[in-house]
Amino acid sequence: MARDYEIEVSWRGFELHPETPPGGIQVSRYFGAGRSEAMHAHMREFAAGFGVEIHLRDHMPNTRAALACSEYARDQGRLDAFRAAVMGAHWAEGRDIEDPAVLAECAESAGLDPEATVAARDTQGYLDRIARVRVEAFGQGVTGIPAFFFGRIPVLGCQRYEVLQRAAERAGARRRAGQ
Repeated sequence: MARDYEIEVSWRGFELHPETPPGGIQVSRYFGAGRSEAMHAHMREFAAGFGVEIHLRDHMPNTRAALACSEYARDQGRLDAFRAAVMGAHWAEGRDIEDPAVLAECAESAGLDPEATVAARDTQGYLDRIARVRVEAFGQGVTGIPAFFFGRIPVLGCQRYEVLQRAAERAGARRRAGQ
């Protein structure tokens, strides 16, 4: 969208399921076997529509550590690179983003100090930021991820590009010259 439209992107990590225990939980235990199978099938099909293959695990991680590390990366000016590395580890590679070794690898690939990044997962200031974003998101009616806001116009869940495009245009976003 940022290539096509004159918009400012502000990534905010959102802990959708803060009740997920450290170590995570089986997806089927959380959502039920039938629903989790249907969700995985839909997600694979949706990703394939973009030419992307995703590797879904039967385990839903607690994302708090990855989000705290992301806030550290934001403070270091490396959020986009770190976020891309963590998303790739989770979705493309099916790796456990609670594992400190995985977070350290993501940090290193993003140009961050791996030890300092992993240490950030227990930093109260970063945990407080995550909690504030969660309260704000719930207050804005966010019930799923990803969630996009174009001004005050929300788009929740995985959506086709055209849905995002229409929301951006309704919010007044202009196409970039030559697009």
